[in-house]
Amino acid sequence: YTILDKWIASKMNEFINQSKKYYENFEVYKLMQESSAILDYLSNWYVRRNRRRFWKSENDNDKNAAYLTLYSALITYTKIMAPIIPFLAEEIYSNLNQEDEESIHLSSFPDYNESNTDFNIIKEIDDIINIVNLSRSARNKANIKVRQPLSTLNIFSNHDISDTIKRNENQIK
Repeated sequence: YTILDKWIASKMNEFINQSKKYYENFEVYKLMQESSAILDYLSNWYVRRNRRRFWKSENDNDKNAAYLTLYSALITYTKIMAPIIPFLAEEIYSNLNQEDEESIHLSSFPDYNESNTDFNIIKEIDDIINIVNLSRSARNKANIKVRQPLSTLNIFSNHDISDTIKRNENQIK
C-alpha cells in the first residue's frame, strides 16, 4: 500500500467518525459539506494520482491494492450517504456488489476505528494538497499554464515541511 492508499483510508475513517456525530446532532448540512470534500479528495487526489496504477496491464499487488482501496472507500462513502440519498446509494452499492443480494439499507453503518487513522499521513498529504492549490492559484494570477513546468517553486511555511516535500515531490510536480 502506498502513502496515498493509507491517506484516503485514514480520511475515510475520519469521515465515518464525523458523519456519526453529524447524524446524532441532526446536522445533515455539515455532513453534506464534508461529503463533498471527501468526494473531491477521492476523485481529484486519489484517483487522479493513481491513474497509472489502475491502468497497468499486469495484475500485480500494487494494482490490486489500488483497486481494493478505491472499492473500500466507495463502499464506505455509499453506506454513510445512504440515509440522505437512498436510491442513488442503492444503485451504486448494487453495482459495486454484484454477487451480494442484500440492500445497502440492510447493511450496517461503517465502524470507526481510531487505530485505522494515521493523523501524520493525513497532515502530510493535506500539506501537499495546500502547496499544490496555492501554486495553482499563483499560476492563475501570473497567467502561467498548468502544464508549463516551473524552474523553481519557493515554499514558505510556519513549520518544517522539507521532509514532507522530499517524500512527496512527485505529487507536487
